[in-house]
Amino acid sequence: MAERKKQSLLTGAGVLAIATVAVKLIGALYKIPLTNLITTEGFGYFSGAYAVYNPLYAISMAGLPVAVAKMVSQNVELGKIKDAQLVFKVARKLFFIVGLFGTVLLTAIAVPYSHLVKSPLNYISIIAVAPCILFCCMMSSFRGYYEGLNNMTPTGVSQVIEAIVKLTFGLAATYLCFNSWIKSYHEKAVDGVATVFGIEVHNEAEALSAIYPYAAAVAILGVTLGSMFGLLYLFIRYKRKGFGFTREEIVNSPLPESESSIRKSLIKIAAPVALSSVILNVSNIIDDTTIRNRLAFALESGESIIKEMFGASLAAAQTLDEGIVNYLYGAHASVLNIKNLVPTITLTLGISAIPVLSRAWATKNKLEIKSAIESVLRVAMMIALPAGFGIAALAKPILTLFYPNLLHAVPIETPMLVLYGLGTFLFAIVSPITNMLQAVGRTDIPLRTVALGSAVKIILNFILVGNPEINIFGAPVSTTVCYVLMLSINLTSLLKVTGVKINFVSVFVKPLVAGAACGVTAYGAYFLFDSKLAMGNTVSTAGAIVCGAGIYAILMLLIKGIAKDDLEMLPKGEKIAKVLEKFGLLG
Repeated sequence: MAERKKQSLLTGAGVLAIATVAVKLIGALYKIPLTNLITTEGFGYFSGAYAVYNPLYAISMAGLPVAVAKMVSQNVELGKIKDAQLVFKVARKLFFIVGLFGTVLLTAIAVPYSHLVKSPLNYISIIAVAPCILFCCMMSSFRGYYEGLNNMTPTGVSQVIEAIVKLTFGLAATYLCFNSWIKSYHEKAVDGVATVFGIEVHNEAEALSAIYPYAAAVAILGVTLGSMFGLLYLFIRYKRKGFGFTREEIVNSPLPESESSIRKSLIKIAAPVALSSVILNVSNIIDDTTIRNRLAFALESGESIIKEMFGASLAAAQTLDEGIVNYLYGAHASVLNIKNLVPTITLTLGISAIPVLSRAWATKNKLEIKSAIESVLRVAMMIALPAGFGIAALAKPILTLFYPNLLHAVPIETPMLVLYGLGTFLFAIVSPITNMLQAVGRTDIPLRTVALGSAVKIILNFILVGNPEINIFGAPVSTTVCYVLMLSINLTSLLKVTGVKINFVSVFVKPLVAGAACGVTAYGAYFLFDSKLAMGNTVSTAGAIVCGAGIYAILMLLIKGIAKDDLEMLPKGEKIAKVLEKFGLLG
């Protein structure tokens, strides 16, 4: 049996971060051309399916792996290898039932939900993504187990496989189908009149509007297929290598608890974690429903105001009156693609912290508890603050770079991305703090804060988005306020529960100062490259990012904002640390 791999907190986070960056790059290669192909309106259908899918997905990819990882790490630390093995056996059975139920439930609610959000054809995409719930639940049993053993590599590899399959199938199939349907319309149309998917259309704009729901469904089939191949990889890996326990470890392990006892413990840990994710994501469904309905209300009560605000964009996109709500919703969804990049990377820190912090908490190792918490918070801030300021400073150039065929939406999207950029540190740190609270057994705290934050978010959406003069711009405001509330409560609770006093200057102040300088530098550099040197948007944006990142790195070294441990997550990190130590540049 292969030797079991172990990774430190930051090494494990580094593995997942590298995989996440790869996944996000692949995702960009998927979503950006996809959005350019099916336009903002079509992407609204794609995102609408995700909105109802995400709560069930959150159970499989947040609550369930956390429970498995926590139980496995604690059992292994105590030498109870047979119990750890039994956790996996029980988890596979339990997660299969949960996944199957989720798939059936999502299929059953597809049609009524689509009518509820005033997007009747959205059900096609929802049904296409439904099997993904079962595949993801099954993956969770494997991923949680490996993560509990401090081996993040299988999770990272399976994520990359998912992304590659999604890219190759989803994009290729959507491109072929979309162009085939457009070609068919032109061949059948007489004076612009033809039947497209059972709907009589009178021009190309109406034909496109009829095609978008089906094109989005084909695209989202790539997501389902990707999850199936990710599961296949984990299953084959397990059959070939197992989990790496030695025969001696197994023989010397005490007899395990009963399956029913393991099942109860698993559910006891998973339930509040999953419930937190469900509340957050159900609130996102309500949020999604509220945004669409309140946008419809704003359009009805102030149509002239909205058309005056977005007239040029709507005309350039050839958006029909009945497509305005979906267009604005799609614009917001396009911004979320960029807004979610950094939090997805910092989420890996929280995942890696679970087994490390769980073991330290079980053995009452206060020094390791403090080290783990400070490392997660500091590295999250070191990533999120410069990235957030950079996104805010370069919002328009980034959107222009990402969506070259949808420039008509950039004026709408830019203000939203600026606000989301400034709030990046909030979005990036809430999940890792939640994971750390879960690791020390306080799953009840995130549960309460998620419920409170979600309620505030929905109320603000109802008020702001329904105002014709604010409309879609109310969505990022309500999200930001929600995360301010959750961060304040969760961070205060984590420090109180663990008794840890962190170095606020090292964790927050130094990255803040250097991050702000990064944003200012990026803004100035872009202005120089684009306006003065006329180097074009792509080169100017890339140059501005390099300049901002360079200034950030230099300042962080000068103010000793980087600790030696922080470099562990980088390839060759120890060698880099030794060189920097010689010059006295590490904190």
